[in-house]
This record gives sequence, structure tokens and C-alpha cells, in this order.
Amino acid sequence: MLLAIDVGNTNIVFALMKEGKVCTRWRLATDARRTADEYAVWLMQLFGLEGYDFKAIEQVIVSTVVPAARHNIAVLAKKYFSVPAWFAGEGAASWTIAIDVDEPGSLGADRAVNAIAAHERVAGDLIVIDFGTATTLDVVDFGGAYKGGIIAPGINLSLDALINAAARLPRIAIEAPTQTVSVIGRNTEAQMHIGVYWGYVAMLEGLVARLKKEIGRPAKVIATGGLAILFDKHTQIFDLVEVDLTLHGLALLADRAGKQT
Repeated sequence: MLLAIDVGNTNIVFALMKEGKVCTRWRLATDARRTADEYAVWLMQLFGLEGYDFKAIEQVIVSTVVPAARHNIAVLAKKYFSVPAWFAGEGAASWTIAIDVDEPGSLGADRAVNAIAAHERVAGDLIVIDFGTATTLDVVDFGGAYKGGIIAPGINLSLDALINAAARLPRIAIEAPTQTVSVIGRNTEAQMHIGVYWGYVAMLEGLVARLKKEIGRPAKVIATGGLAILFDKHTQIFDLVEVDLTLHGLALLADRAGKQT
């Protein structure tokens, strides 16, 4: 069994995978100070609750955009699972696609992993949208090469900035409208919801249209990240929503790494 770990700026996702499929997943707030022993205590309880055994883990692969969390994750793999942690983009888990940008080393591991998984699942030119702390739009060409993309503030980050900068604005939940509603808000909360939700939809649609025009060939759009389903019902730009795209990409890299070792 594979333990895939996706370390993001806001959360860490731990997923148990078998034959490329997600068996279960758990989410923990990212804290680079958290030790390997703390991870182990937390995971041991969750493994037990769902009937899994630490001894079932044969491989550990990690994608991280938080360098400070790297050491303790590596110690976790070695100390508690008795296997080395493969880090996406390095060694046996090196990239299987070309990173065709000005500074390849600056590309976040999660974005490269998403590109690998997207190219494996869908043929042709692709735009991959990942909804996280930041919302990223990445272009992958028909040959699987990563060509570049866009980084925009995530919707939660945008809402937090608005609330923190305006003392009288209330905190609202980000949710998809249950029905088609007017975009003329009749109260403060409605106006905020319209601005945040429909404003974000408009940004996504506008950026995708510009990317497709620049690509110059038909391109399919794959959405991932926990908030992807929030927008799926109210825009037609997504051809596929795959919440676990990053995990599937990690499983592909782990399979390749396992064959090399």
C-alpha cells in the first residue's frame, strides 16, 4: 500500500492508495513545526479507526511546497514505516514530463504532479485549474510538457483580505448559489457573496478564454482541489473535475520510482 502525502500551504493531505486508487484520505492543518512523532500519533489513531495497519505501508511519496516540513515528513517515513520517503521531482521520483519554463526549479511540485496526472488521463492540450490557497491555472501541451500558467489569489484568501481590510464587513461562508439569483445585491451579505463568488467565476472564465486563445488549439480544462466542485454547477468551462488529481499524479510517480529501485 502507498502512503501519498501532499503538503500544501494550508493543509496536508495523507492518502492511503492501492493500485492507483484512493482508499481513504485525511487532512491536517500545515504546521512546519510538527514533528514526526506528532504525525505518527495522529496517523496511528486514524489508521486504527479505519482498520489499517502501519505495516501495510510499502511506499511513501511526498509532494511539498513547504520546504520546512520536509525533514519531519522524511523522518516519519523512515522511523514509523521503515521506508525512505520519495520526494516528487527528485531521484527515482523525478519528473516524467518536460518543464518548459524560464525557471524550471521554481515550479511548485504540486503543479508538476497535476500536469503528469492530467496528461495521463486526458489526451491533447490541457488547462489544469487547482483550487488551493492560491488558484493556479497550468498549461500542458499535447506532448505532456508543462508550458507555464497563472497564479491568482485563492477565493478564501481573497475573502479574508476583504474582511480584514474592511472592519464593518461580516464574515460570510463561500458557497455556490442554490438557484440563479440576481447579481444586484439587496443587502451587505448578498453583495459580498455576489462579489466573491460570481466575481471569481468571471475571473476563471476570462482567464481560461485568454489561455485557449493563446494556445491556439482545442484545449480541455481539468479542475482539481477541494473547491473545484463549488464552481462546477455554475460554469461551463470544466471538461473534467478530478478532486484527487494530485494524489493520482503521486501514485504514478511512486509506481515509476518503485520499478527503478
